[in-house]
Amino acid sequence: MLSLIEPRLDAAGSIGYKRSTLQGAGEGKAVMGATARKVQSKSVASRQYAPYLEATWGIKNHWYPAAFSKELPERGTKGVAIAGHEIVLRRARGKVFALQDRCTHRWVKMSDKPLRVSDDHMTCWYHGFCYGLEDGVLKTIVGAPSDPLIGNVRIRTYPVREVSGIIFLFVGDEDYQPIPPLETDLPIRITDVPNPPGYLLDREGYVRGIHRTANSNWRLGVENGFDPGHILIHYDNIIIAATERKVFLGAEPITADAVKMIDEPDGPKGIMNMYYDQTAYRLVQENPVVKMKVHGRVDYPARTSMYLPGVLLVENWPMQDWAQYEWYVPIDDKRHEYWEVVVKTCANDDEREEAEYLYESAIEKIALRDFNDRDIFAREAMQQVYGTGLGWDKEVLCSMDTIIVGWRKLVSQHNRGIQEPPERAE
Repeated sequence: MLSLIEPRLDAAGSIGYKRSTLQGAGEGKAVMGATARKVQSKSVASRQYAPYLEATWGIKNHWYPAAFSKELPERGTKGVAIAGHEIVLRRARGKVFALQDRCTHRWVKMSDKPLRVSDDHMTCWYHGFCYGLEDGVLKTIVGAPSDPLIGNVRIRTYPVREVSGIIFLFVGDEDYQPIPPLETDLPIRITDVPNPPGYLLDREGYVRGIHRTANSNWRLGVENGFDPGHILIHYDNIIIAATERKVFLGAEPITADAVKMIDEPDGPKGIMNMYYDQTAYRLVQENPVVKMKVHGRVDYPARTSMYLPGVLLVENWPMQDWAQYEWYVPIDDKRHEYWEVVVKTCANDDEREEAEYLYESAIEKIALRDFNDRDIFAREAMQQVYGTGLGWDKEVLCSMDTIIVGWRKLVSQHNRGIQEPPERAE
C-alpha cells in the first residue's frame, strides 16, 4: 500500500495537501507542483508539518554514519556527537563498540584523553572507572577495586553496524525495539534504469568519501541537497565547465509525475525528483529576462532522492555510473556533520584501480570539495535567519519548493521520534 501526498490549493490560495493511497509494488507518485504555485501561509505550513519544525535536534531512533572505518584503528578511540548524544567509539579485537562518552563519576568526556588499559573496558582517564564495552556496566575502578559502586552503575551503549568502510550507529531511545535493519535508513537500490549506479552495501562497490562539519541546522543541509533550484549556485563550478555538462538553471514541476514518493513496507521512506522524465519537469535552459543560459553541450542525466533520516542519493554523479550519497547528521541545533560518499560498482581489481585513480586525482578535489563547498556556503547563509526561528515563519516558497514541502511532510509522518534537546546544567 502506497501513501501519497497530493497538493491542492485551499480557498485562500495557499498550498494544501491531502493523503491518498494506491496499490502498488512499493513505489508511488505524487502531484507536487502542477498547481502548487502560490505562497503558503505560516498557519498552513505549521499544520502540515509541525513535527518537522520541532526536529531542531534531529529525528531519533534511526541509523547515522559516525566515522569511516579507517578513522578507528585497532585499540583506537574516537568521540562523536550525533543529535546531542555524546558517544565514544572504541575498537577492540576487531569489533567496534559505542558507549556514552561521559563518565558517571565526574562527567568528563572519556574520549578527551583515551586511557587503554584493557581490551574489555572503556576506562576513564580521570579516576580509572572501567566500563564493560559490551554492556556499559562498571566493572572495576583502577584505584578502588572493592568499591560498592562496581557492578551497580552503568553508561549506555549504542547498536553498531560496520559496513562498506563506514561505522553506523543507531541513535535514539535506549529501550527502542525492535531495532530496524540499517537498510531501512538508506536509499533504495536503483533498478529502473539501464545502467543503475552502485549501491552502498554491494560487496563489489568501491566506496570513498569525506565528512566535515557545516555550521547550519541539519534540515537546511537536507533541503539544500535536493532543492531543484539550488543548481544555480553550481552554474560555473569547475566540474560543470570542464566536462561541458548541460546542467539546467532550475527545474519546474509541470505534471503529476514530477515527484515520486517512496514508502516501502518496512523499508526506506523517501522522495524522488524525476528529472529523467522531461515531460514531468521543465528543465530550464535559458532565462531571457536576465540573458542567462546553459553553456554546456553534453546532456547529463541525473536524478536525486532523499530518504529518512536525511540521506541523499544522486545518480550518475559525479560521473556516469557512479552514485553520490550524502548524510546531514545533526550534531546539535546549529551544526551538522556533512558526509559525502561516492560509490562505483567494480567487477575486478583493474576497475577498482581505475576508480581509485579517478577519486584521488579528480573526484574528491573538484566534486566533493570545490562543488560542495558552495552548498555549505548556502546552508550557512540560511542559518543566519533560520537559526533564530524566523526563517521557518517568514519563508516565501515557490513552485520549485513543492518537493521541499513534501519532504517536510514525509519526515513528519514517518520519523521514529523527534530528538529532544539534551539535558543541560542550570
